Amino acid sequence: ARAAELLFREQTVTLKDGAILLGDTETVEMLAATAGMGALGKLVVESGSAARQVDMDVLQAETADIYWGRNERYDTVLDITFTRPGLDALCRVLESWVRHFLQAEVSIQPVQEIADDKWVWHLGLDAEASALLNDLYEGNEVDDARMERLLSLFRLDFKDPNQMASDVRGRPIYLALCMTPERTLRVKPQNLLVNLPLAAES
Repeated sequence: ARAAELLFREQTVTLKDGAILLGDTETVEMLAATAGMGALGKLVVESGSAARQVDMDVLQAETADIYWGRNERYDTVLDITFTRPGLDALCRVLESWVRHFLQAEVSIQPVQEIADDKWVWHLGLDAEASALLNDLYEGNEVDDARMERLLSLFRLDFKDPNQMASDVRGRPIYLALCMTPERTLRVKPQNLLVNLPLAAES
């Protein structure tokens, strides 16, 4: 359920000790302004030249139960680091989104890179990711600063390839998430609905 919040609420991104942590932007800013304190996980909020630190609870397998008593407060942190449950939860949310709106069964899995000589289709789950994938696909030079804003890559496969357009049928579709230079993430799930290569009859 916390992962589903990414579909409709902007997130503030913190990279800490190799982890990718997402906190609700509105909540992070409110806590920074009021010096609100939590228990786990530290999110840094940039405000002019001063960096303020906000403490919020990071959802982990052993602490997942805390979410339901506070789900309307948007005050827990989601860890979407590769191999962590938070990233898998986001994949399941995106699969459900496609199933609900397109009546298509898809499998979405995190990947660490796109090593595909026959890469034929991609889409970004946010504006930054769309631009980055387009440049990578076209072989354009991408500077280190932009690559460092890449948070996650995914591979999407249709369980029934016949639901795909004939020219890409059976091929994987690559997805990406990127943060902005301001370290925010605004997922656009509608990109999945309008940019998947569906067969004409689907």
